[in-house]
Amino acid sequence: MAELESPGVMPKLIAFLSSLLERVAESNDLTRRVTTQSQSVSVFHGLSRPTITIQSYLERIFKYANCSPSCFVVAYVYLDRFTQRQPSLPINSFNVHRLLITSVMTAAKFLDDLYYNNAYYAKVGGISTKEMNLLELDFLFGLGFDLNVTPNTFHAYFSYLQKEMTLLQPLSLVVVPPRPVITFNDEDATHKKQQQQQLAV
Repeated sequence: MAELESPGVMPKLIAFLSSLLERVAESNDLTRRVTTQSQSVSVFHGLSRPTITIQSYLERIFKYANCSPSCFVVAYVYLDRFTQRQPSLPINSFNVHRLLITSVMTAAKFLDDLYYNNAYYAKVGGISTKEMNLLELDFLFGLGFDLNVTPNTFHAYFSYLQKEMTLLQPLSLVVVPPRPVITFNDEDATHKKQQQQQLAV
């Protein structure tokens, strides 16, 4: 999509996607602690939470993977499909990083004509090549090898991300009109308007 090629779109997309995944991971972490609902441990689970933030990790992948921007939207589709097909493996803070690197790598291999090999993605992701190979295989089986993303599906996911990015714009970008000043006579009102205009300039 041409919109993804615009400068400034990818940093916003990465920021929103990382924020979304962070909220999902925190929610699932809390659910696991509060309920006795069992969650399976898989090859995606680390022994401890990675010290790198999800946003920094996504930025690192974006910087070094050199895959098309569409890969990040397709990776999001894959993550959604994976969690729907594997309800006992929800995204949490112990597996989100490995799921991210695997989903982006899988998307790059499926979408892009040129892409890096597993050893390169392993270095970008901070894991071994052997582990990257295992993650890829488990991810593909977890998806049921359902890698095709139709244009309608892509557009639906991208539109959702765009809408959410727009809604989460920083408040400093919102222009708030000045409040009217209550005055008791016309002379005061004229003087206050002149002051407001001078302050606005």
